[in-house]
Amino acid sequence: MDAMRQMLKRENVRVVQACDDWEQAIHVAVQPLVDGGYVKPEYIGAIIGNAYALGPYFVIAPDLALLHARPEQGAIKRQLAVTVVREGVEFERGEPCRILVTLAAEDADSHIDVMRILAGMFVDSDYIEKVATAADADEVYRLFVDYSPG
Repeated sequence: MDAMRQMLKRENVRVVQACDDWEQAIHVAVQPLVDGGYVKPEYIGAIIGNAYALGPYFVIAPDLALLHARPEQGAIKRQLAVTVVREGVEFERGEPCRILVTLAAEDADSHIDVMRILAGMFVDSDYIEKVATAADADEVYRLFVDYSPG
């Protein structure tokens, strides 16, 4: 999937054992996009602030969070980051997420192709489990860029 290869760089994929809490998990998950110049540092605070205001709006499926804020809250250019947290992180009590996908999009439309791909992945609980239990970050990356529905 060319759209996914353009939106997800290998250096933005990581696997960590655990995070102290959900706020730290957001910091860990978004930091590769800050480091790469895809979002401003305040993007992290925007996601956390939005979660306090709106609840964990980014938990979109069991075991899965799509972390994002509005483009004007610090997005610079489109890119994804993927963080697998082996022990999971609870944004809602009793519902740990092991896969944190961070989306940076500088406008409302440029990431639509990638969102279609992600939607296909995210409705497949077996695929989510495969990503969550991947051996390492290289395998996680391959599962994202080589994904094909069906």
